[in-house]
Formats: sequence, structure tokens, C-alpha cells
Amino acid sequence: MFAKLMALLSKPVLNVQSTVDTHSLWDDEHISKGMLNAHLNPAWDAATRNHAFIDTSTSWIAKLAPPPQYAKLLDLGCGPGLYAERFAKAGYSVTGVDFSKRSIDYAKEQTERNGSGIEYLCQNYLTLDAVQQFDIITLIYCDYAVLPITDRLTLLKKVYQALKPDGKFLFDVSTPKMRRAESRSWLLCESGGFFSEKPHLLLEAVYQYDDDDKTELRQHVVVTGEEVHDYRVLDHYFTKESLESEIQPIGFKACEFYGDVAGKEYSDTGETICGVFTK
Repeated sequence: MFAKLMALLSKPVLNVQSTVDTHSLWDDEHISKGMLNAHLNPAWDAATRNHAFIDTSTSWIAKLAPPPQYAKLLDLGCGPGLYAERFAKAGYSVTGVDFSKRSIDYAKEQTERNGSGIEYLCQNYLTLDAVQQFDIITLIYCDYAVLPITDRLTLLKKVYQALKPDGKFLFDVSTPKMRRAESRSWLLCESGGFFSEKPHLLLEAVYQYDDDDKTELRQHVVVTGEEVHDYRVLDHYFTKESLESEIQPIGFKACEFYGDVAGKEYSDTGETICGVFTK
């Protein structure tokens, strides 16, 4: 175990795969329970933004793309359906996609209880294969930025294909204001914690890379008495210019920029950017 730990505590090479598949982080029985609780806490900006912001955001999106003209909405990375339920109440016909089974199961229970008629799919949205099926597609809470460039381009092509003519793709990203300094820390979780219900040692690090994609890597190494798990999350940061240059080759004919997904005015000193791209 010591040799494994020593290897994990060195700055990873970006092309080295994590010891745990990314999907396992979100579908782990214990971790997914904590993620769902974070989603459902109305005051937290954790797994999703606080619920008051979601209300404001949904209202703004419904004004930007009115349901009578943009009837069919696809919510990528929908989680437990917090946005999706509000979109349905606003008048959209909603489909939600997420690869967390726990979140999708919760979302399905809610749509049955509320009679909101939302269709939920438990899958990776990178496998989306729709053709001119949706009027508006959303990807909210900076999910776009965790994807490496190859996956982002795959997603953009699939989104473009899935949109009807004049359809809109709306998503947000973090700006370089949110980039962290490199760091390492450790925490003894004697009563368990977010990553494990067992007592464990949590070793965390933030690493920055000078690759073309200017990648940030957040690593969480969880050491219990029996095993070591290595969880890694990538992140990327965008200016309006870099985001526009990445989207432009896909073929979108128009773009608008805002400071967040609730319609805040764009500023080059802001922490987030919301892009709205029209096919």
C-alpha cells in the first residue's frame, strides 16, 4: 500500500487514468447518497446551485427561449431533476439525462408524484444520438468545463445534431478567476465522510498543467484500513474569447454571453460565463 500511496501522491501525468473510473465517483453507493443530499439542500451551492437561484434562472431561461416557441427541452446532467421540474412547470416538454442512477431514480419518483411528464434517461450524455429533436438544450453548473477538449468537441457536435434549426444551446463555465493555486492537504475522517462511510484518511491535491487545454486536476485519495481509492476531477477555465473560438467551428450562427445562467450582465471580471448559441 505504501508504494501505491507514494505513486498517487506524486503529481499525476494527465494521460494516466485514474484508479477509479469517473462514473464510479458519481454512482458509488455512499458518494451518490451524499451528492443527492447536496442537490436537495435548498441553501447549498454544492452539487447544484441554491434553489432560490434555480427559480430565478428557470424564469430567465423561459423568457430567453419561451416555451411556445421552444417547446422541447433537453436538460443534460439533470441530476435529481431540480431544473427539469421547474422547466416542466414553465411549460416545456422536458427530457433529462444524467449518469447517476440514484439521481435519476429520485427524479423519476418526483415526476410520477408531480405528474410533470418528464422523460428521464440514465446515460452518459456523450452518447446522445438525437437528430433535430430539441428546441433548446441546457447544460448547467459548469459541467461543460470538466470535460477534456476531445469530449467537449464530441458533445458540441452531438448537441448541434440534436437541435432543430434555430434551436439554442445554453451552458455555463467558470472563468480564470476561479482557478486555484496548487495545494496539498490531508484530513482524518474518524467517523467517515463524503467519500467513504468508513473511518479514513483523505489526501487532497490541486494541480495545474501547462497543456494546450490549461487543465486543472483535483485529486482525492481515500485511504481506509483495507484499500485506497483515487478520485480525480478535471476542470478548465474560459474567457469569452476562448469559449467563442471553441464553439464557432461547430456551425452555430449566433451567440450571446451573460454573467450567469440567470441573465446577469456579462463582465470580463466575472467568475462565470453563460453562453447561448443558436443553430
